[in-house]
Amino acid sequence: MTVPHEPPAPTGAPTGATTTLTGARALVEALRLHGVDTVFGIPGTHNLAIYEELDRAGVRCVTPRHEQGAGYAADGYARVTGRPGVVVTTTGPGVVNAATALGQAYSDSSPVLLVSPGVPTGHPRDGRGYLHESRDQSRAIDALCAWSHRVTTVREIQAAVARAFAHFAEGRPRPVHIEIPVDLLDAQDRVKLVPPYQITRRVPGARPLDEAAALLRTARMPGFVLGGGSQYPGYGESPVGRMAMRLAERLGARVVTTVNGKGTVPESHPLALGATLHLAAVRRWLAACDVVLAVGTELGPADLWEDDFTLSGRLVRIDVDPGQMHGDHVADVAIVADAELAVRGLLERLEHMDRVPQPSGEGWRREDYEAELEELTRRWSGQLAALRRALPPETVLVGDNSMVVYHGALVGMPMDPPGRFLFPTGFGTLGFALPAAIGAKLGRPDLPVVALAGDGAFQFSLQELATAVELELSLPIVVSVNGGFGEIREEMRQRGMRPVAVDLRAPDFPALAAAYGARGRAVKTPGELEEAVAEALRAPAPTVIVVPEEE
Repeated sequence: MTVPHEPPAPTGAPTGATTTLTGARALVEALRLHGVDTVFGIPGTHNLAIYEELDRAGVRCVTPRHEQGAGYAADGYARVTGRPGVVVTTTGPGVVNAATALGQAYSDSSPVLLVSPGVPTGHPRDGRGYLHESRDQSRAIDALCAWSHRVTTVREIQAAVARAFAHFAEGRPRPVHIEIPVDLLDAQDRVKLVPPYQITRRVPGARPLDEAAALLRTARMPGFVLGGGSQYPGYGESPVGRMAMRLAERLGARVVTTVNGKGTVPESHPLALGATLHLAAVRRWLAACDVVLAVGTELGPADLWEDDFTLSGRLVRIDVDPGQMHGDHVADVAIVADAELAVRGLLERLEHMDRVPQPSGEGWRREDYEAELEELTRRWSGQLAALRRALPPETVLVGDNSMVVYHGALVGMPMDPPGRFLFPTGFGTLGFALPAAIGAKLGRPDLPVVALAGDGAFQFSLQELATAVELELSLPIVVSVNGGFGEIREEMRQRGMRPVAVDLRAPDFPALAAAYGARGRAVKTPGELEEAVAEALRAPAPTVIVVPEEE
């Protein structure tokens, strides 16, 4: 799906005019033309010209305590607004600090633009001791994102920005990096500012739609898998999800989502299985389906929690990325197109079927599914029940790579649109929840946003409490404490080895929160947790709520 945004008028020269600008001014004018009003980053010696122009243009500059936090915040901002998140760093360590967040955004197809200075245009980059010099920072970042581009002239800057935003709007919106040699930021040249490219959505061909409809029409046991490419690009009800459920009702198809697809369809619907691809009962069912419709998903090991999963039926894939058609699961019918247009085409072909089949029970045992859910979430059942009672249905829940999230909230916190669930899938970083929640709250201050993390993951980005306090964000941060890296501890035990380097002493989190100027509270019971979260949603400051993991 395309990324919607309504770009405001630029603050300087009129669109289409050629005028003399510095490189920094050309950059900021181009960003403004593409609707950017917020950037995340940290000022440094080499990017001061950029910050000077951002300030002149009235662009909001959000300063985290680490550039990795800037990247996660931009990612969270992008996921709830549907507009690209922008990060501005300085050279060298600033860029590298943001690299982990860019790797995560690449894995999750988040539109994040990293802008940084680079060594001057005439510098040989051969280790002569220039401040923040690296051998080739652009090439280093290029290995982690969709592409990295080092401009060579002031005139080239606005074209590079336009290319970045066209990339976000046209296909799979993975992160990109633009490097501007530091000497170009203050250099002047004649620059023509052009409006954003008008991107045409990829229209599905009639033939693959007809082939897919024919397979689905005669399917004995169809199944749907909806991924992150099915989501609405921002906060809101997904038209893909809405039409997919109508199609599922016509076909009698059960619907499962990936983690990034959670919230695409109402998990309260009787045909919806939630984000449960990792359950053995669900994988057995999916493997037994004679036709599978996969929309906007890699169907990768990170989705299935299994490296060698095999489908037995025919596979129809809808994806804007043609490379997905020949991934781990090769499409029998490949529909390379915008997901909304493709699913609408299938619905038009199948909505007036003569029969309305019931979901097949073959390969499916509801009791196995429910037993797995209960066992998986048992340790956090009280916490999850308390969160369900405390959180409004429109909540944006931002989870970290913690057991309480991927074993607990992923399946134990059912979500109906337009609620959103943000999680660092695939690349699997730690420290995502707090800074991404900050970005989400800045992007949609009208929505309740909650961060959920284990104590190990939370300490990767604990310093961003200072950022949330300065911004006066109403932000509950729930920390489930298991004394370290619980998942790795369990994997060690499963190997028959003694747990090594995974047992961590948790600090006094409420006291740390108070030291930062935030609120802090330790709770012991689900009732106390429910009360604390409800109170934190009303507080004019972030609140760290610490709860011990249930035995």
